[in-house]
Amino acid sequence: MKTLAEMATDVLTTADGRQKTALSRQYAARWRDARAGKADPINVGAAKPPLHPARPARPELLNPREVPKRKPGSAQGRIALLHAVAHIELNAVDLHWDMIARFTHVPMPMGFYDDWVKSADEESKHFNLMCDCLEALGADYGALPAHAGMWRAAEDTVGDLLGRLAVVPMVLEARGLDVTPGMIDIFKRADNNDAVAALELIYAEEVGHVAYGSKWFNFLCGRDNLDPKDEFHRLVQYYFHGALKPPFNEAKRADAGLPPDFYWPLADGEAPAYAR
Repeated sequence: MKTLAEMATDVLTTADGRQKTALSRQYAARWRDARAGKADPINVGAAKPPLHPARPARPELLNPREVPKRKPGSAQGRIALLHAVAHIELNAVDLHWDMIARFTHVPMPMGFYDDWVKSADEESKHFNLMCDCLEALGADYGALPAHAGMWRAAEDTVGDLLGRLAVVPMVLEARGLDVTPGMIDIFKRADNNDAVAALELIYAEEVGHVAYGSKWFNFLCGRDNLDPKDEFHRLVQYYFHGALKPPFNEAKRADAGLPPDFYWPLADGEAPAYAR
């Protein structure tokens, strides 16, 4: 039987988005059954994940500055928005499985693997929901160019689990909590109920992913006698390229275990007094 790390590597080396996410969900269900005692136990094991995950031939990947801007109020703009979210979700599938496969040398409780398998499973569901919404509008994932910058966080933190937790769930995914309500409003105004329902589900589940990042970041800091806030500031300044951008969804960030004094001091703008 394959180990969890080998399963993660299988996902990372599968190129097609629908096939990648189908395999991701299959392996997540297998892990869940094993953990519940409904199937044979699965060892975490070890593997050699690729530095870059396999990717489909489309979309064309561009520098973030080169990706065309489209007005979200237009039909084509809404397609571009859904396409961008689909691209983010596919990258998130790989980021979470990479978290599992790449850091097996770091001793972690089994709950760590439970959380990131669950997150990868949910990101797989999110990608498929976005693809379904695109297809309902006569488009598909790959029809538009996408930016190539998202995997940079994984490359930069390839040898640093604490840095990976700080940058991926606690910065990049937390940004999704800030911007998703505005996207939901765009599709409400367009009377696209399927897209609204999909984005609302993504919004609700992404809080958990950020919370997992915060939980395990604080766990590692506690184990190593580090101050979590100071360490977060140090790692984000070292690994993240640019300032954090307000406005912040402070309520949802708080639900995910991110207090304002973690992110406001890193923001492009003056922090309110309570966050200093």
